Amino acid sequence: MFTRRAITIFTTLIVSLVFATAAFALAATNTVPDTTAGDGSGAISGYTISNVTYALNASNPSNVDSVSFTIVPTTGVVKVQLNGSTWYNCTNTAGSVSCTTTGLTALAATSLRVVAAQ
Repeated sequence: MFTRRAITIFTTLIVSLVFATAAFALAATNTVPDTTAGDGSGAISGYTISNVTYALNASNPSNVDSVSFTIVPTTGVVKVQLNGSTWYNCTNTAGSVSCTTTGLTALAATSLRVVAAQ
């Protein structure tokens, strides 16, 4: 009834279907968590700086020990630059900011640049 060639083709087809089903079953076990993506825009507003105060060194008043000021909005990370090159870290406590300026001379303090981010 069946020729040897037909049996070989039939067997090959069955084996191929078994492998295809196994491969599909393995691929179907992958789990990918839900994720989100989006695009949007929002305004970037600036901060308001007020009550700027410089503290001079007690033994050598030609050095600036720190600069303090008030910032609104009151939250976020704040850094200052007074000599155009060195950035100083600041402590922001509810909008009351204090920055230690170790090694800064009053002569080198030519401008106050404040960078803040929430």
